[in-house]
Amino acid sequence: MYKSTTLLLFALMIISCKPTLAYKDISYTQNNNGEDVKLNIFTPRNIKNENYPVLIFVYGGNWNTGNKNKYNLLGRNFARKNMVVVIPDYTLSPNADVDQMTKEIASAIQFTKANAKNYHGNPERIFISGHSAGGQLATSAVMNPKYGILEKKISGIIMIDAAGIDMKNYLEKYPPTSADNYDITWSKDPEKWKQASSIYFINDKTPPFLIYVGEKTYPSIKVANDNFLKALKPFQPNVKPINLNKKHVPMVLQYFLPWSKRFDEAVSFTERVK
Repeated sequence: MYKSTTLLLFALMIISCKPTLAYKDISYTQNNNGEDVKLNIFTPRNIKNENYPVLIFVYGGNWNTGNKNKYNLLGRNFARKNMVVVIPDYTLSPNADVDQMTKEIASAIQFTKANAKNYHGNPERIFISGHSAGGQLATSAVMNPKYGILEKKISGIIMIDAAGIDMKNYLEKYPPTSADNYDITWSKDPEKWKQASSIYFINDKTPPFLIYVGEKTYPSIKVANDNFLKALKPFQPNVKPINLNKKHVPMVLQYFLPWSKRFDEAVSFTERVK
């Protein structure tokens, strides 16, 4: 059993790695301690003079765990679909609060905009995606004007079982404690909860959304996504969530498989969004 599983994983790596290039550990900003924060970039291998759409993927992990290198397969699989993929790290709690994390993701967006052409990416066609906590960080960085991302800099947003997009509502019911470092990540200040909840920043300038929700995900994520969709509908009446029969973690694990339908859906989304 172990041998067959190892062979399968090896085959997946060969399938997804063959046609791509990787540029790893590129510094894009510094955190509050003066330490470099880095990202990885994946591109198609056989590049000529193409001008590919760019996808920034922000991983989750409850704001206190995660590492960009765990998502190499995701990056390579999207690159196989002729996209330039940027996967940033960010400083995790308890070494940063959600505001600092979001500032770093905003810096990753600015870096991508400035450097996309160096990797055959189109700086006018930048999309952002996030799973779980990454969904909160991605949407907040784009939608809350305090982070300085100008209108139309992001062409579209792909939320993958996003958490925290209505965090004020959640924390009013379940105030933050030391569990999972929430007291540091979120503080005790409801105004900070609101500033981190992208549901409060939806307007007619909000980028188009592609939204995935797991039918077996956590109840809090279902509630937050339902609330978010209700607030979004007046501005994007045609948006419909794609509900998948999956739990929370498998919602992102499916992107490790090169034959997942999610890649074609994402490509279709980037092509129809103008």
